[in-house]
Amino acid sequence: MTDRVDQFLDYLSVECGLAPNSIAGYRSDLTHFCTVLAGRGKHDFAEVRARDIVGFLTHEKARGLATGSVARALAAVRMLFKFLVVEGHVSKNVASTLESPHLWRRLPDVLDVGDVEKLLAAPDPEKRFGKRDRAILEVLYATGARVSETADLRLEDVNFDFRYLRCFGKGSKERIVPVGGRAVAALKEYVEQERAGLDKLGSPLLFLSKSGRRLRRETIWAKVRRYALLAGLRKKVSPHTLRHSFATHLLQGGADLRSVQEMLGHSNIATTQIYTHVAPRRLREAHRR
Repeated sequence: MTDRVDQFLDYLSVECGLAPNSIAGYRSDLTHFCTVLAGRGKHDFAEVRARDIVGFLTHEKARGLATGSVARALAAVRMLFKFLVVEGHVSKNVASTLESPHLWRRLPDVLDVGDVEKLLAAPDPEKRFGKRDRAILEVLYATGARVSETADLRLEDVNFDFRYLRCFGKGSKERIVPVGGRAVAALKEYVEQERAGLDKLGSPLLFLSKSGRRLRRETIWAKVRRYALLAGLRKKVSPHTLRHSFATHLLQGGADLRSVQEMLGHSNIATTQIYTHVAPRRLREAHRR
């Protein structure tokens, strides 16, 4: 079964272009799946029945996984069996009839504009890496880019003249996002005054570590948390908090949902609609109109 899972993960990486973080998530879920199946005496996917998958989901819930994590694990199993059917390794997708656990839609955490201002002002540009860190925070908020997208930005992806940058999101889908003047100014200052001192390896990447390599996504997460504490913010702030704030503030400012969808890189507008729940002023204005 391990070999089949490896083939499936290779398919997701090569054919579907899934990001390494997504691949790691699928690997973790499917490794647990195979372990539980082995405990039930199943050593071949052709032997697996729907009740075995239900047993796996029950096992995952019993070990403390949240409903969302259990739903993600089921999605991984569904995709695996779909792949196995196409490749001829099993005759039937026994996971296709199973329903995902009901998920309450959680409202995303959002900073108000004042807190965003405090956070963006937290890095000291006179200190080491201050210009880089301020540019990272500005980009996260000004574009709504995911942390992995920000880490993967290349110097050539930024157009300073026309104020936009190019992101490659999930599935390597490309999108163009406008960038505000203040974020462009922060990027220019970093590129012109600090980046050259970090570029020891001739890297094409925009944001570099002290060794001249790609900044890890975990490093960016840690920096956002650190600057949130320095700014005196009591909320738990992450790069995704800035992405949520970007979308919410756009809608509150009058942006249309379809445009926000494009800038966030959502393939389905239903994913973007969650932000209408945290923009009550927009709903009241729509009601009045």
